[in-house]
Amino acid sequence: MQFQENDRVAIQLGRDGVAQVRLTRPDKMNALDPEMFERIIQAGQALHDMKGLRAVVLSGEGKSFCAGLDTSSFGREPADDEPALTERTYGNSNKFQQVATQWRKLPVPVIAAVHGVCFGGGMQIASGADVRVVAPDARMAIMELKWGLVPDMGGYALWRGLVRDDVLRELIYTNRQFSGEEAREYGLATFVDADPLTKATAIATEIANRNPHAIRGAKRLANGMTELDGDAILMEESIEQHAIMRTKNQIEAVMAGMAKRAPKFEDV
Repeated sequence: MQFQENDRVAIQLGRDGVAQVRLTRPDKMNALDPEMFERIIQAGQALHDMKGLRAVVLSGEGKSFCAGLDTSSFGREPADDEPALTERTYGNSNKFQQVATQWRKLPVPVIAAVHGVCFGGGMQIASGADVRVVAPDARMAIMELKWGLVPDMGGYALWRGLVRDDVLRELIYTNRQFSGEEAREYGLATFVDADPLTKATAIATEIANRNPHAIRGAKRLANGMTELDGDAILMEESIEQHAIMRTKNQIEAVMAGMAKRAPKFEDV
């Protein structure tokens, strides 16, 4: 899918294979309105098939990562032809869940750079990333119960394994705000850094210098860890390794490492 420029999301693919994906509604703190949902999904679809893609950095322009649902959308009546929330319109997800779960489904690692406000749906989008780099003074919250709703957009599936059960329940039930430092303590941040975008880009650049076939295989294995039993995980590991061993890129990784030079990989 060819991604069309728009005023909600921007994508820039660098020569190193790192795509900078930015939410570009800074005047509304990148809040999620109907068009934002559509554009984020379109961005995910374009990234999924993008040639030369090795890693993604996901960030928000302006003062915040994402303030969650645009409150002007609360009174919106669903269109007559709009699918019910229970309909699976994107694989295992509905449209709103796909906005967050698609980052986990992308074949390459996604590094989220979080600053400013990260509330509600913004939390779920960040949680869909493989790695989260958060500013120490970021303001974060699982916000839905404030508005009389349960967390959706894939939150429960994405938080599984990240946050201790009782801590997650308290954050959900109270919708209290917490900082980037607290997010790391809870498991919702991987790193805390005063310049999360620079740190996230450095991580993505390092990933982009690894065998792209192996990175994709490693992400598939990581995604399956919480779903599969031990025997199935062992088999999947063997399948992935068998497919990679002695391939051109795997040999190049060995040769470059031994020669202490930058590798030259063929992209997927």
